[in-house]
Amino acid sequence: MTRLCIRSAPSGLDVRAELLPTKAPANVAFLQAYLATPRVVPGLHAMWTGPEISCPIPADHLAGAAYAQALPPENATLHPQPGDVVLAYVPPRMWGGNPDPIFDIGLFYGPGARMLFPIGWLAGSVVAQVLAEDRASLSAACALIRRSGACDITFSLEP
Repeated sequence: MTRLCIRSAPSGLDVRAELLPTKAPANVAFLQAYLATPRVVPGLHAMWTGPEISCPIPADHLAGAAYAQALPPENATLHPQPGDVVLAYVPPRMWGGNPDPIFDIGLFYGPGARMLFPIGWLAGSVVAQVLAEDRASLSAACALIRRSGACDITFSLEP
């Protein structure tokens, strides 16, 4: 089974997550296509959703990519649990008139999370779950990111 590797040296973030292709096939396929090569994505502590590091995929990473299409809600949640990796899709012009679709990888690290945005409730697809033995490390690193501010997060796949 393919694993997602999530790293950011300044915070000590270095965790692995099991992809969930049987529960979220289209969303996992998007993520696997996007991560055919490792990617560095900006990460910042979410303001609306609670204990989450939000990693919006830059629009220029997806320019011309055939796989960057509308994603259906799969394995959907409004209340992510600690260790959930959630892919959220927002159609073009839905959020502040932004002409580009938004694809966001959310790293949820604590209880009480919610998929509530300035545009309202938006179900996200749980595409992976951080391994149980890595969750304490996820929580500690994400708390550090919360205190220190935005950072770069590297996402890659390992077979």
